[in-house]
Formats: sequence, C-alpha cells, structure tokens
Amino acid sequence: MPLSPDLLHGVLQALPEALVLADVQGRIRFWNPAAERLFGYAAAEVLGADLNLIVPERFRAAHDAGFARAIASGALRVAGRVMRTRAQPKDGRKLYVDFSFALVKDAAGQVTGVLATARDATEAQLKANPA
Repeated sequence: MPLSPDLLHGVLQALPEALVLADVQGRIRFWNPAAERLFGYAAAEVLGADLNLIVPERFRAAHDAGFARAIASGALRVAGRVMRTRAQPKDGRKLYVDFSFALVKDAAGQVTGVLATARDATEAQLKANPA
C-alpha cells in the first residue's frame, strides 16, 4: 500500500516520540506535536529557527562540530544508537532526552537534512544519578 502525502503527514503528526528535522544549515524544518510537548515550543515558533534553540549553551560547540562533520561526511558517528543528553526546553527546566539520529539523503545520496527522534528521559536519569 503506497503512502499518500496525507497519510504520511498523519503518521508523522501522531508519533509519540518528538520528531525534529533540520536542513543542512541546521534550521528546523519539521517539528511534530510530540516535539511541542517535550520542548515547550509550538511548531510556529521554531520552524526556520536554528537547532541550537534546544541545545544547552555548554554543548553547542560540540553539537555544531558533530553536525557539520555528519553533513560533510554523509555518515553519523552515533548512527543506530540512542544517546542520552541534556536539552534546553522553552521553560528552562532540567530536561534529559534520549535522542536517535538519522541522515536524510536525496536520490543521489546527498545529505539534505538530519532527523532526530527524542523521548523524555529526565525521570530515569535522575533516578539513576540522584543529585
């Protein structure tokens, strides 16, 4: 059964995980309702904004370097793995997130974006490492 654009859009909107798509410049191009709930920003607030909006200041240099390396090489060092890290939600609360990443490529194999799925891992992180 081929996926119609409407069905595909419905699937992406219904995902229980946050789904964020950024272009090769690091600008947010897709932000589903689960991302709105997790990070506290409405899609209208973030579409076109830099991904660093949700990256804590102290991690931005490493994030930017890894992002650029992935775009240039066409490969992800973290492919196939779930990474737990801090994120920066709109309300500033402490937020740990389990992220998975994938590169989006066109028919010629050129990277056109980076896709991330995310889940709130704050409770599990705080239980494992109480402050």
